[in-house]
Amino acid sequence: MGRHIDVELLTSEQWQRLRDIRLRSLKESPDAFGGKFEMESTFTENDWRDKIDKSDFLIASVNKVDIGSMSVEVLIGDHGATCWIGGCWSDPDYRGQGVLRALFNFVDMHALEHGWHRQGLGVWTDNYRAIAAYTAIGFIDAGHKQPSERQLGRFYIHMVRDSRGT
Repeated sequence: MGRHIDVELLTSEQWQRLRDIRLRSLKESPDAFGGKFEMESTFTENDWRDKIDKSDFLIASVNKVDIGSMSVEVLIGDHGATCWIGGCWSDPDYRGQGVLRALFNFVDMHALEHGWHRQGLGVWTDNYRAIAAYTAIGFIDAGHKQPSERQLGRFYIHMVRDSRGT
């Protein structure tokens, strides 16, 4: 790859970066997320700041260009999870180049201080590329497929991973 991927935890002052990459992800991969571009594109500055205040958002960048993102919500979740991962996305031009691994390396390095010990996530059962990527960084299938309440006719599975930093 040869490129260094920087990862940082956003502050509410960086709400525009979150808005921009989230809307890019919803446009590029509309079927990958529970959220919809049409709704989130109407969010105000205060809406974006509130999102950052409620969850942690990580942004991956190369040469100051944002190329990947994910949210981490601290909670006691299913399968012993201490946090829930959401909105994982990487720019198609950078897929297969370690973006997801860089985001989770950041999670591992900061797991103790943030309570990110055991990560849980939900992934659509037909998103084979994502399932393979999560498996490659240590996630395991934590149970049977479940029907989505937001998208009728679709199913998801839970996956979990223990931080390598604890």
